[in-house]
Amino acid sequence: MKISVSYLSSKYDAKTTIGLIEETNADYIHVDLMDGGFVPHKNFTIPEVLELLEHHKKPLDIHLMVFDPIIYIEDLSKLKPEYITFHVEATKDIVKTIEEIKKYGIKAGLSIKPNTDLYELMPYLSIVDLVLIMSVEPGAGGQEFLESSVARLHELLKIREENHLAFQIEMDGGINSKTIQLVSELDIAVSGSFVCKSTSFQEKIDELRNLM
Repeated sequence: MKISVSYLSSKYDAKTTIGLIEETNADYIHVDLMDGGFVPHKNFTIPEVLELLEHHKKPLDIHLMVFDPIIYIEDLSKLKPEYITFHVEATKDIVKTIEEIKKYGIKAGLSIKPNTDLYELMPYLSIVDLVLIMSVEPGAGGQEFLESSVARLHELLKIREENHLAFQIEMDGGINSKTIQLVSELDIAVSGSFVCKSTSFQEKIDELRNLM
């Protein structure tokens, strides 16, 4: 399992937090971008994001919590992220958005809210590189892990195996030293406040890795 660290909820400002993540052995920096429409809060403008992450060293794992995600892809491609993930609930142009992401040589991910039926993903699972299961309601850091997410992971693993598909499975929300043990079959775990509200990011990442 790989670890992607989100800087959304931290005891430090975003720039300091990203610098501290860069000093760890985390596999990705998880970039949560919210538009204030799809979720209640807005936390970015494109110029701010480009400036904040301009000199990143670790691979970026971008999670768009926005309506009309396609309009952000060209600008975000300048950061050369490994993944750009958007929500199945956020647009009717899902295939077009996936194609737009891949046009820039970026891996495309689809995310799904806790109360959305997993089968909403089925038409797209053969063309995406990643599925991000939200284990909290998207839009705010520090929420408690929804245990129903464990069953959703197992269902998605079964779908992947039975259909001989290759997408990665990621989970985001409430991942800590207890909950990571419930989802050990994940390919990528996103952890935010558990790591970034601590005094030692590496110590917390080590704790997660030791429990996989």
